Amino acid sequence: MTATGDDVRAFALSLPGTSEEFAWGMPIFRVERRLFLTLPEDETSMAVRCPIIDRDELVVAEPDKFWIAGHESGNAWVRVRLSALDDHDELWAIIHDSWRQAAPPHLLERG
Repeated sequence: MTATGDDVRAFALSLPGTSEEFAWGMPIFRVERRLFLTLPEDETSMAVRCPIIDRDELVVAEPDKFWIAGHESGNAWVRVRLSALDDHDELWAIIHDSWRQAAPPHLLERG
């Protein structure tokens, strides 16, 4: 499966309170002003929130799918190669998890 930026956009914008903006030369997605996803590298990858310990485990387990951008090494973010995802369920799960980490409590029940 090869996910596209349009797939990412559709999933992200289906979540409550989500908006798309353009910043730092790329599309970014926020839930009530809190950043939870970006589409860098000409929309061939996405950057999502991920606890550092989980992120490091993902990168070791699946380096062809996940990596850490140098400027994000100290932050709880991981990059995901869209072409390496198994299916749309995996794409949805990653986006939804990142959204849940950023969403305020009153939206969590709706998403």
